[in-house]
Amino acid sequence: MAEGRRNRALGWIGVALVGMFVTLALLAPVIRPYRAAALSGSSLGAPNLHHLLGTNQIGQDLFSQMLDGARTSLLVAVLAGGGALVLGTAVGVLAGWRAGLVDMVLMRMVDVVLAMPRLPLLIVVGAFVGSSLRMVALVIALVFWPGTARAVRSQVLSLRRRTHLKAAVGFGASTGHILRRHVIPEIGLILVAQLLAAMGRAILIEAGLAFLGIGDFSRTSWGSIMRAARESPGLYYGPTWLWWMLPPMMAIMLVLLGLTFIGVAVEQRINPRLARHTAGRAGT
Repeated sequence: MAEGRRNRALGWIGVALVGMFVTLALLAPVIRPYRAAALSGSSLGAPNLHHLLGTNQIGQDLFSQMLDGARTSLLVAVLAGGGALVLGTAVGVLAGWRAGLVDMVLMRMVDVVLAMPRLPLLIVVGAFVGSSLRMVALVIALVFWPGTARAVRSQVLSLRRRTHLKAAVGFGASTGHILRRHVIPEIGLILVAQLLAAMGRAILIEAGLAFLGIGDFSRTSWGSIMRAARESPGLYYGPTWLWWMLPPMMAIMLVLLGLTFIGVAVEQRINPRLARHTAGRAGT
């Protein structure tokens, strides 16, 4: 019981962390003091009342850039995470429900995608398809959907053997009706957990690609802020890194931590055996 309460508390902490960044991203156009690209101060200015996180090498306000970076990261999380969830769910449900030859073909396709080196593939494909943020999100979704497909397929295969679904098939219910009314609601928490994981991966990968110089150069992101800091000569010879390099790193870490905490709470709901195990361990 104590372990369950702790996991629920972690879940609420995660909701608070993610909610904070979502609020900042939504309110960014209102609360940011300057445009992200505006030259608003002196070069490498220290934090002060006018520039809460100081300025970069060309005098741009880093706090404003952090707010714009939150918008970029969360947009990628929604687009890439949602895309991976939709594609993975469609493949997993189809493979698990149809089974047989359809299942075999789709799972071999999943194995092929999983066998590909993901980071080099992202870099190469990203370089060819262009630097649009939506294209970057699409590429991330196309590379990271197989994990969702496997998780959903295993659940659907289990559901197919349940009595109420066999009865629904026997009474002539259509496949669409069964999937919509019975299967999708049953795997709802699984989908939430997969979405959280996909969103975390998308944020981390987008930041990594931007740090490497691959991405939408018309948008400020946490990765592009770190790339600009890395390219500044003598960054670590003074305190500049504290307000230039550290804040985007901390923001990424806190968002991922929040998503992980929510995922822990969701996992407790998904897996009753985990709940029993943690309760039993707490009682020993």
